[in-house]
Amino acid sequence: MNMSGFLFHDVIFGPVRSRRLGLSLGINLLPTHSKYCSFNCIYCECGWTPENVNEVPELPPRELVRQYLEYRLNELVEEDHIPDAITFAGNGEPTMHPDFAAIVDDTIELRDRIIPGAKVTVLSNASMIHNPSVFNALMKLDQNIQKLDAGSERLFHRMNNPVVPVNFGDLVRDLEKFKGKVIIQSMFLRGIFQGSPIDNTIGSEVNEWLRHIGSIRPSMVMIYPISRVTPVHNLEKIAIFELELIAEKVRKLGIEAKVYN
Repeated sequence: MNMSGFLFHDVIFGPVRSRRLGLSLGINLLPTHSKYCSFNCIYCECGWTPENVNEVPELPPRELVRQYLEYRLNELVEEDHIPDAITFAGNGEPTMHPDFAAIVDDTIELRDRIIPGAKVTVLSNASMIHNPSVFNALMKLDQNIQKLDAGSERLFHRMNNPVVPVNFGDLVRDLEKFKGKVIIQSMFLRGIFQGSPIDNTIGSEVNEWLRHIGSIRPSMVMIYPISRVTPVHNLEKIAIFELELIAEKVRKLGIEAKVYN
């Protein structure tokens, strides 16, 4: 299986200009030369997830992350190049790091002391939110951004292809437990995968997805199309006007929605 993809080769990277987060300083808690994730999404910019995901690779230790982050934040202050966000992202699923909760505490302390205006953020696939320590850590963040791309379990498995056991219904119920202190990020696409059509923009899928959004009641929904090369090559970037039609349906639920190109 082709493993190629866009990888971050540092523990602390950027800041980079993000279409959703402004100027974002990234924290990569995953390996710097390979992907480590609980999902194998067909659109992932990092490429396919290695098949040996149950073997925990070498991850950056908590103290090293803290040291690197403190150094880089002080450097950015000296350069007067202050990021809008400090974002847990990188080469896979950041909440899989065993010290994620402690690293969140370290990051918030450093943010408060060095660049108090920045928002501590996560880009996550929601696969670990059943873990109480992860859930509690996520509740401390300024922007708790969790993925929900599909309305049905069948499409969830085709699009996000979890490589660890994930029950879609449980995942939605766990998202409801944030009681609104969550932002939902949703990728919309269509194309051909494994010889058959895949499309989460059709009415029945959007309606089911909206039903879940209505029960989760997030503070906002981020809707976006493909923007980088994907491991499945024949996927279509959805036009902004189509995404705006979906966003308008979210707004009718009384929930803020933004479309990102």
